[in-house]
Amino acid sequence: MIGHGFMGAAHSVGWRQAPAVFELPAAVEMAVVVGRDAERVAADAAHWGWAESATDWREVVARDDIDVVDIVTPGGSHAEVALAALAAGKHVLCEKPLANSLDEAAEMASAAQEAAARGAHAMVGFTYRRVPAVTFMRQLIAEGAVGRIRQVRAAYQQDWLVDARAPLAWRLQKEHAGSGALGDIGAHIIDMTRFVTGQELTEVSGTLETIVAERPLPGSGTGHGLGAGAGPAGEEAPMGRVTVDDSAYFTARLSGGALASFEATRFATGKKNALTLEVFGDAGAIAFDLEDLNRLRVYDATAPAGRQGFTQVIVTSPEHPYVGAWWPDGHMLGYEHGFSHQVVDLVRGIASSAARGPGAPIEPEAVVHPSFAEGLAVQRVLAAVETSAARGSAWVAVERE
Repeated sequence: MIGHGFMGAAHSVGWRQAPAVFELPAAVEMAVVVGRDAERVAADAAHWGWAESATDWREVVARDDIDVVDIVTPGGSHAEVALAALAAGKHVLCEKPLANSLDEAAEMASAAQEAAARGAHAMVGFTYRRVPAVTFMRQLIAEGAVGRIRQVRAAYQQDWLVDARAPLAWRLQKEHAGSGALGDIGAHIIDMTRFVTGQELTEVSGTLETIVAERPLPGSGTGHGLGAGAGPAGEEAPMGRVTVDDSAYFTARLSGGALASFEATRFATGKKNALTLEVFGDAGAIAFDLEDLNRLRVYDATAPAGRQGFTQVIVTSPEHPYVGAWWPDGHMLGYEHGFSHQVVDLVRGIASSAARGPGAPIEPEAVVHPSFAEGLAVQRVLAAVETSAARGSAWVAVERE
């Protein structure tokens, strides 16, 4: 695993838990985690259960004993690491969004396609797809539960930047993050919409807003009740410019003709990690809320008059996606389980392809999802929203393959 921190912890839980809970066709060895600070990464390796740590990712990627490279670094390094890993014949799992730019994403998707011809898989970490309720939501919609989709509403709201004294983290710098709320959390609801509806976003009209333009530089002594911008001894803390959006709003048209609205913001006071997705059709509707992630609200518009209303479906039964390996019906799953399911699907995909022989091309039906091509599709939407915002929210067509 290249990188650590918050996503490193989440991915480590996934790699550790999946083999303990699911019957996997291959053993998983957590070989090495890589970071820039030798002392910190060694401590994390010991804490999370990695066999060793290192500080040179290039050396690790070249090792013969490494089969899979898991990338959890900031977006600015995704392309370099993934391209090197694919060239070295490794399977790659890369956190979302795929890259910091459309050109980088296109290069990565092309490299992944070439690597697939040599038997190497490449997956993007859109983990919310693997929340059982979301996977089940896709299944219900495919079965016709909502009929023809007419409208979609998606929102991802957080509030960790409401305090103007919060420091200038890497996620607020374009060279590291690519974009702000749009790419960081907006990418999730774009992918989820594509996933559950089976449709593409064809054109967008968007607005981006940077609410706090400057923030204290990290380590400048803020955040201790000293007042905005104040450093030790009451001095003004050095400030840095925020170069990404704080909030993103856009409307989109789907390939099936429906209209969709999207909101991604880090300034929704009181919202910690609120992701909602609602799909409305001519025969019904389905709604998901990440803060209540074991439940779907399902409306059947074909029910007799007087009996219509949203039904609460608890998605914890053995019949539901992934759930059968866990606990008895009614016992809740949480945020971390999606990362285990991600490992399950990746390992099963790798083992299935390996059964065809070393270096055998990956057949289309054996591709693990979401693929780098799907990551590129999301990146095209992000780029179109940025273009639209720069043109005064004009409608912009999403680039097609």
